[in-house]
Amino acid sequence: MLPTLVYRTLRTADFGCVRKFAWNFGVKGLLSVERFKRRIRRGEYFPPFLYLSILNSCNLRCQGCWVDVEAERTEIDLATLNRTIEDAKAHGNAFFGILGGEPFMHPELLDLLAAHPDCYFQIFTNGQFITEKIAERLRQLGNATPLVSIEGREITSDERRGNKDVLNRTLRGLGHCLDAGLLTGVATSVCRTNIDELLTRGWLEELIRRGVHYVWYHTYRPVGPKMNPGLALRPDQLVAVRKFVVQMRSEMPIAIIDAYYDHRGQAVCPMSTGISHHVGPAGDIEPCPIIQFAVENIRDGRGVYATMRDSAFLKDFRELSAQATRGCVVLERPDLVKELALRHGARDTTRRGTAMAEIEAMAPRFSQWLPGEEVPERHWMYRLSKKYWFSDFGAYRRTEHDAEGRARQLRGQLESPVPASPARPTPATVPTP
Repeated sequence: MLPTLVYRTLRTADFGCVRKFAWNFGVKGLLSVERFKRRIRRGEYFPPFLYLSILNSCNLRCQGCWVDVEAERTEIDLATLNRTIEDAKAHGNAFFGILGGEPFMHPELLDLLAAHPDCYFQIFTNGQFITEKIAERLRQLGNATPLVSIEGREITSDERRGNKDVLNRTLRGLGHCLDAGLLTGVATSVCRTNIDELLTRGWLEELIRRGVHYVWYHTYRPVGPKMNPGLALRPDQLVAVRKFVVQMRSEMPIAIIDAYYDHRGQAVCPMSTGISHHVGPAGDIEPCPIIQFAVENIRDGRGVYATMRDSAFLKDFRELSAQATRGCVVLERPDLVKELALRHGARDTTRRGTAMAEIEAMAPRFSQWLPGEEVPERHWMYRLSKKYWFSDFGAYRRTEHDAEGRARQLRGQLESPVPASPARPTPATVPTP
């Protein structure tokens, strides 16, 4: 599998793109994680991987989107973005995720990439703004990988994304990326309406035929102003996604990313471990993209490193979330999210001003933490890389006491008839400082 993947990548991708990926993301990314681990030992936290939502605007209206895509455009200007990235670079960072809205609607996106040839950027996009000219410019820069979101076949894509002919227009942009020799990925938010279409060997084979280099399966999270709980996966489906990913990693010549499990198959949350935090379209520093509350902003004047390192708000979120669950605190403990936001006087970072009401309307449900259903990594490369560079970093020392009772509860859910609505766990009691 691995030799075929390497051969296929070298044959289809531009050498300059591969070289910058190997150095800027590979070597420098590993070094940034090592620096992160040294900071942890000193009791300091600054994420090695920083995610920036550079604007809120988008041409699609996806089900369950938490971004204010219909509000007046809000974007982070190039000078602020450059200053933020330079500060992070000074402390060892080299990788940045670029989100939106739709990042290619930001007029200065390519200027941002050009300003930092020593960094690597992953751009989360629907692909519909990627023309041949833009793809060629990305090839010349070489320091960015488009991660193109595909949410189903033709009918499902239109339903999920709130427009017509979505899949064909997305595939057109995907094709421009592959024709230009870009290292290109496809992301899917797995939900009940697309799990049978895209969580299949046949879909991976089709992506390989097209020349796609990697895929990222993440599970749908019902949040935001138009949350759709009916799309959320049942516990048995969450287990099925994990088993599929682990199996296909050992059998298919395409890289498969996930961000929610360590090498042992135990659940992790990137926010709770401290390996990543998020900056919203107005510059607000949030624990993660779906937690739309903040105390600090990247324009506060101290720099993103010092602000994140010294943030009591982020520290509380990391520590109390890790005490509550190894999974997603928003899904499992919306009450804790509300409590922490109120405790720190955090502001609603949305333009719609309804983040608190949305959290209050959420009912607890299972996320990726499913004790007793762990599926360890089978492939040696994924197992070793996760063990040393994507683990829980000791964040969950106080969480394990709840695992046995939760495992019993989960087994009851898995053995019972398929429920009409997603399973909802009973919130655990979390100590407050």
